Amino acid sequence: MSLVEKFGLAALYRFDPETAHGLAMRALQAGLASAPGPVTSARLRTRVAGLDLPNPVGLAAGFDKNAEALSPLTQAGFGFIEVGAATPRAQPGNPRPRLFRLTEDRAAINRFGFNNQGMEAIGARLVKRPRDAVIGLNLGANKDSTDRPADFASVLRHCGAHLDFATVNVSSPNTEKLRDLQGKAALAALLAGVMEARAGLERPLPVFLKIAPDLDETELADVAEVAREAGLDAIIATNTTLSRDGLQSPHRDEAGGLSGAPLFDRSTRVLARLSMLLNGDIPLIGVGGVGSAEQAYAKICAGASAVQLYTALVFGGLSLVGEIVTGLDRLLERDGFDNVADAVGSKREDWL
Repeated sequence: MSLVEKFGLAALYRFDPETAHGLAMRALQAGLASAPGPVTSARLRTRVAGLDLPNPVGLAAGFDKNAEALSPLTQAGFGFIEVGAATPRAQPGNPRPRLFRLTEDRAAINRFGFNNQGMEAIGARLVKRPRDAVIGLNLGANKDSTDRPADFASVLRHCGAHLDFATVNVSSPNTEKLRDLQGKAALAALLAGVMEARAGLERPLPVFLKIAPDLDETELADVAEVAREAGLDAIIATNTTLSRDGLQSPHRDEAGGLSGAPLFDRSTRVLARLSMLLNGDIPLIGVGGVGSAEQAYAKICAGASAVQLYTALVFGGLSLVGEIVTGLDRLLERDGFDNVADAVGSKREDWL
């Protein structure tokens, strides 16, 4: 991290977290952030769910909710970008404060509630997206929707022509009863509608599912079964957790989903378990607590074909992306892997 970036982060910490995030987005749009361009090598290049990635380290949804910084983010070193979540209609989300920085735990708690400008505004920006990047959209449902499964399909139909992949997000804890859609019957019905919408696109694209880290063994087995039957292209494991085990911050009891370092072990165990259940049939994307090359590598060895991060950027700055990607390359070389795909699941048993 450069001295300029250190000063920038210190300045942002003087503001409440949501205001600081808004300022960081403006800095990105103004070209003031780290921009090394694509970071890749023969060892890092990989293919996941039919997508050719320059490296397996992606940006998780939630950082750029409204697809406002696509060009600078594609130059930040990520192998792929996920924006959103987008809902059919714009909605303000939950009242502020709704984002809390847990500095002592290198974590965050949010209860945003899918605040976004809606699929029309987001779709208009995706029309102008950079074409030399892999960009996906996290699909959401409006809080007051009378048919939430239909909302996911609506967003996909509206934005799908300008995406490389789409993610069905039924795992946010901040929209009441949304996680109920992870149940076997409800999930199967929802995915059937999404797949029907995909079939109507001029250019069908990979569809991912994002799950919670708080599912038990039976629920995970149900997810694996439904994912196979639906023909999903990948599963993102995992979203934020409702657990507060071991937290030190005075904000630890705030309502919402916990992300960041404390989520790493929990989410990686879920990832490994799902990897065993799927046995390579569906690729996995590991999310939750990735803040170093070693942690990205651990997710891959536990069964992830690619990883995503977000909260770690709050504490490590955008230059952290390049550090993780180059560090991952070195770790793969150290352990004798010619390509990242060869390392996937190589130490899964350590997490079971």
